Amino acid sequence: MSPSGRPRPLSLMFLLGMGMASERINCPSRCSCQYLEVNCTGQQLQEFPAAIPLDTRQLILVANNILYLPAMELSFLADLVYLDCRKNLLGDDLDFTFIGVAKLVYLDLSFNNLTHVTFSTFSHLLSLVVLKISDNPNLVAIEKDAFANNTWLRHLDVSRTGLMFLDTSTVQDLPNLRFLGLGGNLWHCNCSFLDFITWMTESNVHFPDADNVTCYTPEGLRALKMPAAEAQLRSACLTQLYKRDYIFLCLVGVCIFFAGTMAAWLAGVCAVIYKVHASKGEEEEEEEEEDTVA
Repeated sequence: MSPSGRPRPLSLMFLLGMGMASERINCPSRCSCQYLEVNCTGQQLQEFPAAIPLDTRQLILVANNILYLPAMELSFLADLVYLDCRKNLLGDDLDFTFIGVAKLVYLDLSFNNLTHVTFSTFSHLLSLVVLKISDNPNLVAIEKDAFANNTWLRHLDVSRTGLMFLDTSTVQDLPNLRFLGLGGNLWHCNCSFLDFITWMTESNVHFPDADNVTCYTPEGLRALKMPAAEAQLRSACLTQLYKRDYIFLCLVGVCIFFAGTMAAWLAGVCAVIYKVHASKGEEEEEEEEEDTVA
């Protein structure tokens, strides 16, 4: 019956019923669905859920036991813009995983088991604005060109990972970067890391956990914040000569000495030869003059 008391047309009731049934059928098991969103939080899923509606824009897979994100299934979600995979068991190789979700704007992979990030990990996410890969304790390496294609990236969080070093060009060449989380990492503050520390102090990027961005090694700089570490490293790295440097300078000096000695010896030999030839020429001229007079 309609609100006016009149019977609903059979065709309209059929279409409404089919629409509701279709919505129920398209929602993955143990997940909740609403308009363009699929939420599977805390369902102890072991695998990526099946039968996700193809028009899904937001997919939430928080707090499950998912080990692997299948690139093929993800590629069917071409309109996906928001993917939250926090607190899963994702690890090892994610290269080319996101090749089919180029519209993705928000990606959260924190609290997983990532070990490294290469150029191929996120290179297809040309629209990515927010990337969170914090709290991955086994993440020990990020290639310096890992984010080369993510030029729209504004928010990057690599806090509380296993990182000890980050190349300056990895983040320096991101024109829209405004937020960078670095705290809780075991930074190795040596001369190679000085350029990155200098970039931190001079850039306009916001570091929300700046008080927790400290050196872990070497022992003499442990717990120092980056500005203090920069001052010590600058004086040490730009003025200190190591044993190998002295050896190199000695070798250069020896080479210069021998090169100079050889050059002087050759010059002396050439001068002697020239003088001998010159004296012989003079003697021959004198003999010719005597013959002419005679």
